Amino acid sequence: MKTIDVIGIGNALVDQEFEVTDDFLQKHNLKKGMMELIDEDAQNTLIAELSELGELKKQCGGGSAANSLVAFAQFGGNAYYCCKVADDEAGMFYRQDLEDVGIETSLKNQQNPGITGRCLVMVTPDAERTMRTHLGITADLSTAEIDDHAIAAANYLYIEGYLITSDIARGAIQHAKKVARENNTKLVMTCSDPAMVKFFRDGIDEILDGGVDLMFCNREEAELLTGKEDPQAALSVLLEKAETVAITLGKDGAIIADKERQVHIPGVPVKAIDTNGAGDMFAGAMLYGLTQGMSLENAGRLASHAAAELVTEFGARLDKARQQQLIERVMNAETA
Repeated sequence: MKTIDVIGIGNALVDQEFEVTDDFLQKHNLKKGMMELIDEDAQNTLIAELSELGELKKQCGGGSAANSLVAFAQFGGNAYYCCKVADDEAGMFYRQDLEDVGIETSLKNQQNPGITGRCLVMVTPDAERTMRTHLGITADLSTAEIDDHAIAAANYLYIEGYLITSDIARGAIQHAKKVARENNTKLVMTCSDPAMVKFFRDGIDEILDGGVDLMFCNREEAELLTGKEDPQAALSVLLEKAETVAITLGKDGAIIADKERQVHIPGVPVKAIDTNGAGDMFAGAMLYGLTQGMSLENAGRLASHAAAELVTEFGARLDKARQQQLIERVMNAETA
């Protein structure tokens, strides 16, 4: 009996977002558009520099898979998250944050000393986001934080690509995949960031080993994975590893395909001010559509509209009321 729509496994991070200039990135030797891991001291130094620029724009619970599940839950889906936080102020904030949006977690039985992970998100005027992350205790995510019963009860297991930077977490992923396959839970993965494909390719290949049911990636990740500059050509290669593939193309929308058909999802013209979390929103919205029985095209259109709506404001989330209005608007357009 499947009682959970989607269960996710991913990093638990508190996101802190700042507006910066390209000059700031160059001054601090920060590669634009990429996520890099740093230690706690380096992160504290960077926070001090950022604080001189102005106030913190936004703070919320984050992590790639968590962002997708928040979007999924706020559309109306039933979600569960396996993650790890410390018993500190940030950890308490994170627990409450997910509880407030109705996501059940594996945190209820955890008591962990240490430091909860934090991600500094720096947004330039062109809406590009550059991230520097100190994983804290989430780097030690292990099989102890994986809820086997919840995986067995779920329709989909959603795996975050960022986890592959940790050998312990990679072991947890393999365990979770085994439980999923034994219980007919569909496997979904997201690459999360081009840096994961570029610098941790073996970990991506481990997740894809044996195939997955659904894969999310952006144009750059698809090219890095396949060596194909053309998204169409990359799609053909990726379909050898996944039953369904969604490649997001930024303002140009997305292409989604399974073994039988391919659809192009048009982009939605908007003025973007912050692209942080756009891919996560796309995945969460598309998963919601699929769990509600939507076609690939309709689920993709909902995802494209949701991602476009998200980039018009700061932060990796929309409020629940806007998401509900979005469903009505997109579905009404489909039936008009």
